Amino acid sequence: MSAAAPLRIAIGDYPHTRPLKEGRITEPGLALDFVEVKPMNKAFKPMVRQLAYDASEMALVTYLQARAYGKDLALLPAAMLGRFQHHCMLHNVERGPLTPADLAGKRIGVRSYSQTTAVWLRGILQNDYGIDMNSVRWITYEDGHVAEAIDPPFAERAPSGADMTKMLIDGEIDAAIYGAAMPDDARLQSVVPDPHAAALAWYRQHGVVPVNHMVVVKGELARQQPETVAKLYRLLEAGKTAAGPQREGGVDTVPFGRDANRACLEMLIGYAVQQQLIPRPMTVEDLFAIPKG
Repeated sequence: MSAAAPLRIAIGDYPHTRPLKEGRITEPGLALDFVEVKPMNKAFKPMVRQLAYDASEMALVTYLQARAYGKDLALLPAAMLGRFQHHCMLHNVERGPLTPADLAGKRIGVRSYSQTTAVWLRGILQNDYGIDMNSVRWITYEDGHVAEAIDPPFAERAPSGADMTKMLIDGEIDAAIYGAAMPDDARLQSVVPDPHAAALAWYRQHGVVPVNHMVVVKGELARQQPETVAKLYRLLEAGKTAAGPQREGGVDTVPFGRDANRACLEMLIGYAVQQQLIPRPMTVEDLFAIPKG
């Protein structure tokens, strides 16, 4: 790829990316070929397994596993999607009350065991609510993005073709974790009581924004064209500046920069080790390091 060739990049539609996609903000000497992938998580597996793009949005746990298994990717401290996670575990209120204290031995559905929202929620429930997440029966519906990363033995696969929401409504599972696409059904309510207040209290205690997605680039691109990667980050940062903070409860949920994301990444690494998602701890510097060619 020559220096002048457009970078193929797959990122979602957000207030801080639309100015880039619409050409309202540009960076001299940098051309981008935007590849539209919907839903965005469908871009992660081809990026991890085939390096399908020069740069891509990526779920952070996917990236932790990718680095743990030697994938040729490097991280940029550019948050694409972040949110508080407390509201994302739902149960069917018609089947009786369910709180975090009731979860031991229950069947909880999740798209993939390594889904980043699920990792955040399990970490919060285990470390802040004192719930033994290994006592839960985890029901999954698809593989993770990194082929080498095997689910722990206590994660079970739902029958082929099963629908998580239908299983939740029918009582085949006791709760389910959702991501951006929350079901619109009044019967399905948060397992964590008053999740908005609980999330803000958690933030006041930890000072951490639970980021889901950042941007990664091919290691080859970072090694051979570091100035191109620097231009890409400057462009992403300019989009963030133009859009301004994306606030939830007064907190900017898409932080940019290494320092702004350090506590988040350190906490998520700890959760990933605790939940048997990566085989060993790593440092934040490991995540931003350019892989050796």
